[in-house]
Amino acid sequence: MIVITGASGMVGSAFQRMNIEDNVIHLDSAVCDLKNRDETFAFFKDKEISTLIHLAARVGGIKANMDYMGDFYADNIAINTNVLNAAKTYNVKKVISVLSTCIYPDNVLYPLTEDQIHKGEPHGSNFGYAYAKRMLDVMSRAYRDQYGCNFITAIPNNLYGENDNFDLEDSHVIPALMRKIWEAKINNKPSVECWGDGSPLREFTYSQDIAKILVFLMNNYNEKDPINIGNTQEYSIKAVVSLLCEYFKYDGEIVWNTDKPAGQFRKPSNNQRLLDLGWKEEWYTPFEEGLKRSCEWFIMSYPNVRGVK
Repeated sequence: MIVITGASGMVGSAFQRMNIEDNVIHLDSAVCDLKNRDETFAFFKDKEISTLIHLAARVGGIKANMDYMGDFYADNIAINTNVLNAAKTYNVKKVISVLSTCIYPDNVLYPLTEDQIHKGEPHGSNFGYAYAKRMLDVMSRAYRDQYGCNFITAIPNNLYGENDNFDLEDSHVIPALMRKIWEAKINNKPSVECWGDGSPLREFTYSQDIAKILVFLMNNYNEKDPINIGNTQEYSIKAVVSLLCEYFKYDGEIVWNTDKPAGQFRKPSNNQRLLDLGWKEEWYTPFEEGLKRSCEWFIMSYPNVRGVK
């Protein structure tokens, strides 16, 4: 049996579009509140789970991370502690936990390599969330050392895709921009305000690719060290906005508000260890293709999307 936590999220929903095998449980918060220890243990009890793919987390963009830093830390610590404890207690054979490139130190050598994770503090804009994700790595390795658990961790970069969260107060950069530009389009607004100056560079990976890579790791990776799994091609935020305007056919003005934070300038990652396992660069969905698919889905689904209705 395979269990996937966070099943209603973006990557979780990507798994539901895949045909992994018949015996898969897609677990979301409507079924079990993973912040609650008793509920978590009750779910795991009496189940013969071969692999747990742990996606569940409290996530958000720059504003949410800065406004609710303590809540992001506490909620994610609770989720991860309960999940790994239950997995150990009920003898789950393998756990794959998903981290984030935001766990890397603010001052670090680029590209980001897995051996640098604990060599300094993360960027202040996601301090609480980043440390909670680091502790997920620490706990996974500690349980491996003490109990012999086959717990591994994977580090994607910025994700996007169908069924993202489009709440403007609590979303990541691409869904926030998608919603702003689309709503400007349908409401005939002459301009859209974006934070920063558009110059920061980011790597983006399509959510369906991440689901495929996690299945690949399920079958091919059993080491204690975290592994970077994201597409390493960089795009500026300004380039992303330009593509979204093209796909949504929006021709209004983009106003860059430089009084607002833009986040780290860049954080390129090194995925060589994944490639050495046998994953191919050409297996990643090209960014323009994945973004266009996401926009087409958004147009068809709006306003019945997460964070809007």
